[in-house]
Amino acid sequence: MNQDQIDIKDITLKKFTSSTYKRNIDRLNPSNRIYVRKSKGTFQRLRRFIATFLLLIFFFMPWVSYGERQAILLDIVEQQFNFFSVTFYPQDLTLLAFFFLIAAFGLLFLTTFFGRIWCGYLCPQTVWTFIYIWFEEKLEGPANKRRQQDLNKLTIQLVIKKTVKHVVWLMIALLTGFTVVGYFISVENLIIDFFALNFSFWSTFWVLFFSGCTYINASWMRSIICVHICPYARFQSVMFDRDTFVVSYDFQRGENRGPRSRKINPKVLGFGDCIDCDLCVQVCPTGIDIRNGLQYECINCGACVDICNKTMAHMGYKKGLIGYTTERRLSGHYTKILRPKLFVYSGVFLIMLTCFGMQLSSVDSVGLSVLRDRNKLFKVNNLGEVENTYILKIINKTQRVQEYRLNVKGFSDVSWYGKKSVKVKPGEICNLPMSLGVYPNELNLPVTAIRFVLSDTQNSNFEVESRFVKWMN
Repeated sequence: MNQDQIDIKDITLKKFTSSTYKRNIDRLNPSNRIYVRKSKGTFQRLRRFIATFLLLIFFFMPWVSYGERQAILLDIVEQQFNFFSVTFYPQDLTLLAFFFLIAAFGLLFLTTFFGRIWCGYLCPQTVWTFIYIWFEEKLEGPANKRRQQDLNKLTIQLVIKKTVKHVVWLMIALLTGFTVVGYFISVENLIIDFFALNFSFWSTFWVLFFSGCTYINASWMRSIICVHICPYARFQSVMFDRDTFVVSYDFQRGENRGPRSRKINPKVLGFGDCIDCDLCVQVCPTGIDIRNGLQYECINCGACVDICNKTMAHMGYKKGLIGYTTERRLSGHYTKILRPKLFVYSGVFLIMLTCFGMQLSSVDSVGLSVLRDRNKLFKVNNLGEVENTYILKIINKTQRVQEYRLNVKGFSDVSWYGKKSVKVKPGEICNLPMSLGVYPNELNLPVTAIRFVLSDTQNSNFEVESRFVKWMN
């Protein structure tokens, strides 16, 4: 052979199949870092829109005022839970049980219909993780660049970038922790204490606690929370069936997979539509390969759907190789949208929602409780009346000052010693000591049932039962 002749390189396309294409990455090992590649498309725009909307509500709601107070303030110290015009107290916390039941059955219904879509679009862990990834990409570059940088030795420039990144992450975490605490302590007081450097121990502790949780979860743990810690990932499969819409790979259409030119007909080479570009794995926040079938780590965020649709469009193939579909549809049958399981979940959900509405509508705008004097059951005053002493506890649950009038039922002739009218500020608890005096000839029994009546400015009456005691003969 002539020494000046260049050797011919064999560039014949080789056939790759799902059985010969293997990866050695242990995606379930928490020590393996996942570099998430940026994905654009319909579902990512939808996810960002939903996340932005929820974040705006979360960060700005503590600053919204209603009347003279914060619109939403869960004041644990004062045991008052304010939601706009309504104030709840510990005795109203049965509503909380209804709320959690409604949320549980709502999640069951949503999971049965659309899989783990809560995790992909609504879960705080996902929302904050994508925020951190966005800043990471802006400061350090795309996923491939970040991976290569971490393999190489640290440079001064890279140290500066990583320092700035973690400073930004910490600022986001502190803002998050501050906002969370702002739902339990007046956010205006928090601001004053912050600039005056007068934070109390518990305020500081909880701000740092929630900040630390946000920073660790969104920067370091990320998919570890979804894969190893979150219980929802473990029991979601119980709610799935063959008609649940989940992110799935069309195996029949995609296999055999392998690289090829756009100009070559894949059927000639015996290929399916999957070009084995591996982009669906690179954009997955939990690092799974959706082509291996349904996995509990999948959070249904749709990143692989968008990147695959983009690749199919580039190759001139039909979109939907990876998409939101059902197992029944992939097997060539029609999906059953209306099915017994959905009817059961939705029925229970509506029943619980109705019970919650009824319970909510029955919450009184005022609370009245009566405490008898425990030191002395009764006494005889200088008028010869049998006198019982009480403490009336009045709670104004509205957002405006109320004037209440008090009376008692059970006697035709009774003397009231104390105030019969009182003004109570919004959310205030008024303790009103008073006594009732009754002549002995009015008392036929040792213990007489009576009812205290409280009337507000709208002439609504609230009654509480109590007892009037006289001496035993």
